[in-house]
Amino acid sequence: MPRLALRFSTQTLLLQLGVVLLVVLLSGTVHAWLVYGRVGAEAENQALTLARTVASDPAIRSEVQAISKEAGTPPPAVLAAGPIQAAAEAAKSRTGALFVVVTDETGLRLAHPDHIRLGERVSTDPSAALSGKEVTTRNTGTLGPSAGAKVPVFAPGSAATVVGEVSVGYSMESLGQSLAEDIVPIALTAAGALLAGVLASFLLRRRLQRLTLGLEPEEISTLVHDQVAVLQGVDDGVIGISADGRITVFNAAARRLLGFPEASGTPGSSATADATDGHVLTGTGWAGTDWASSAVPAQLKALTEPSSHDAEAVEIVAGGRVLVANARKALHRKEDLGWVVMLRDRTELQQLTRQLDAVGTMSAALRAQRHEFANQLHTIAGFMSIGQHGKAKDYLATISATGPLKFPVQQAELLQDPYLQAFLGAKSVEADERGVALRIGPETLVRGRITEPQDVTTVLGNLIDNAVNAAVAGSSTQRWVELELLDETGPDGGTLHIVVADSGDGLGNIEPERVFAEGFTTAESPKDGLVHAGGHGLGLGLALVRQLARRRGGDVRVLETGSPGGPGAVFMATMPKVTGTPDDAPRAEPPSAEPSAAAGPKEGHQ
Repeated sequence: MPRLALRFSTQTLLLQLGVVLLVVLLSGTVHAWLVYGRVGAEAENQALTLARTVASDPAIRSEVQAISKEAGTPPPAVLAAGPIQAAAEAAKSRTGALFVVVTDETGLRLAHPDHIRLGERVSTDPSAALSGKEVTTRNTGTLGPSAGAKVPVFAPGSAATVVGEVSVGYSMESLGQSLAEDIVPIALTAAGALLAGVLASFLLRRRLQRLTLGLEPEEISTLVHDQVAVLQGVDDGVIGISADGRITVFNAAARRLLGFPEASGTPGSSATADATDGHVLTGTGWAGTDWASSAVPAQLKALTEPSSHDAEAVEIVAGGRVLVANARKALHRKEDLGWVVMLRDRTELQQLTRQLDAVGTMSAALRAQRHEFANQLHTIAGFMSIGQHGKAKDYLATISATGPLKFPVQQAELLQDPYLQAFLGAKSVEADERGVALRIGPETLVRGRITEPQDVTTVLGNLIDNAVNAAVAGSSTQRWVELELLDETGPDGGTLHIVVADSGDGLGNIEPERVFAEGFTTAESPKDGLVHAGGHGLGLGLALVRQLARRRGGDVRVLETGSPGGPGAVFMATMPKVTGTPDDAPRAEPPSAEPSAAAGPKEGHQ
C-alpha cells in the first residue's frame, strides 16, 4: 500500500510538538539533577555537622581514648552496653540519620547500629579522618548507599592526637524521597509548559493553514510559477486587490494599457506622473499600494465598490486607448480574497470598426452612383449614335472637370489630398442619407498631404459624427455641417487645424469641458451588451480624440457653445506632425489624376 504523505502543516505540528517535548524533558531532567545534587549536598553538610557534634562530645573523646589505650578491643557485648553506643544511638534517633559509627584509631567499630558488627573494621576507608581531616562521602556501606561525613576524634585536651573517628550517614533512599517531594512542582511546571507548547503549536498550525489557504508548499510553488507565466504571457491587464484594499498584482500589460511608464514597471522612488489623469505616484512599487488612493482611473475603482456586480463591464479611455474593464470577486472556500480587475484593449477593434463603417459607406455610395455612371455612358453612346460628336465632346469635358462621380459634399474642389477627398466623400454620403448637408468652408486650404491618415480620420470622423448627430437633433430646418481645414508647415511635419460647425442647438447649459469627460454622452439607450461609462460608448469619442490629439502635442477644444435654433457648437482640433509634402505622403496614389470611386475607399482607410 502506498504510504500516506502527511500534510506540511501536520508535519510542522509534529515537529513543534517533538521539539517542545524534548525541551521539556531536558529541562526537567537538568532541574531534577540539580535538585538531587542540592539535596545530597545538604545531606552531606548535615552529616558533617552531626559528626562534629558527636566527635566533640567530651564523654565520647574520653571513652574513645580510654579504649584506644587498652590492649585490644572490648567484646561486642561490652561495647553494645557502653556509653559510646548509647551516645551514638541517641544522636541517630534524634537526627534521623542512617547510622552514627564511632571507631578507634585503627578503624575498629566502637559504636554501630548493628551490634553484631561491633569490634569489626569499618567497610569504608577511614584513613582520611584518622589522619585528622574532615571529609564528606557518598558511598555504599553495610547499611546501603548513603551520603555522609567522617570527622576525627581528638584526645581530650589535644587538637592533634587522633584517637578515633566518627562516621555519620544519611540514607540515599531518604534523599530520593525528598527529591520526589521536590520533583512534584517540577513535573507540574514541565506539564504546563508542554501543554502551552502543544496549544501554541495547534494555533500556529491553524494560522499557517489560514495564511496558505490550506495549500502545501509544493502547491504554493506551482501556483507562483503559474501566476508568473500567466501574468507575463497574456496581453490582458490584470490587477489584484486584496480584501483589505491593497494592490497585490499589477502586471506589465495593465501598466502598458493604463499608460504608466514601462521602463521601471512600477512607480519608482521618485515621483512618476500618470499621463492619463495627471495624478502623481510615489513609492517603491505597486505592491501594497492602497487601491482607493492609487492613480488608476476612477471608473476602475468604482468597479470594486460593494454595490458593483461581477458581470458588469465598462469602457474607459486611458493612456490614449479604449479599454473594456470588468471586476470579479475572488473567493476561496467562502473566504473573501478581494477583487480581480481585467483590462482588455478595444482600441484597435474600434478603429477597425470605424474603418469598416467607412468602407461600407463608400461601398453604398459607389453602388448608388453606379447608376449615374451607367447613365453617363448611355448618354455618350446616344450622342455618338445620332452623330452629335460635339455634344459628346462637351459632355466628356464636363465629366472630366467634375470627376466621373460626385459626392454630395459641397465645395469638394477645395480639397486636394486623396485621403481627405475619399474620407469626406464617404462621410458626405452618410450625412446626406440623414438629411444633413456636409460642406467645406471657403477658408479651407490644405497644401500638403496627410501622412498620418489613421489619427486624422479618427479625430475628423468623431467630430463630423457628433456634428451630424447634433444637426439631426437640432430644431433648425436647414441641417448642415461645415468643415474647414488648414495646414501649417513645420520643420518636423505640418500641423492640421480642423474646425467643425453644425446647425444644431449648441451645448446649452453644459460646460464646454464636460463634453470631453470620459463617458459623457447624450445617447438614450445602449446598443450592445456592455455597460459603458455614460451610456453605450458614444461618450468615449471626444475624450478619445482629445487624448489622441494631446498625445501628438495638439488639442481639441470648444470654440463656441452655440445657441438654441442654431448655429450650434464649434469644435476645433489641432494635430501637429500629420501633414507633409507630397513626397512624404504614404505611397498609395489614386490611379488617375482625379480621385475616382475606386480610389476613395482604398486610400481613405489604409
